[in-house]
Amino acid sequence: MADHKPAGPLETGAPMDYSEHERTYSAFLAMTKYGVIVCTALMVAMAFGFFVGGWFSGLIVFIAVTAMGALIL
Repeated sequence: MADHKPAGPLETGAPMDYSEHERTYSAFLAMTKYGVIVCTALMVAMAFGFFVGGWFSGLIVFIAVTAMGALIL
């Protein structure tokens, strides 16, 4: 038969640190928002650099789109 003894702190009723949980979740959301902005800016800059030509113009577009996205947030 299976043994159903408590295996860890969750089963024994350990108190949860909700303030730390909320702080971690807020940091995760912030990193996700800025990560999406950077990925989107990178894709736009790569497409612009491919169709227009030159890596420098793509870099300028990347910086501009990233700054615009950060200002919108």
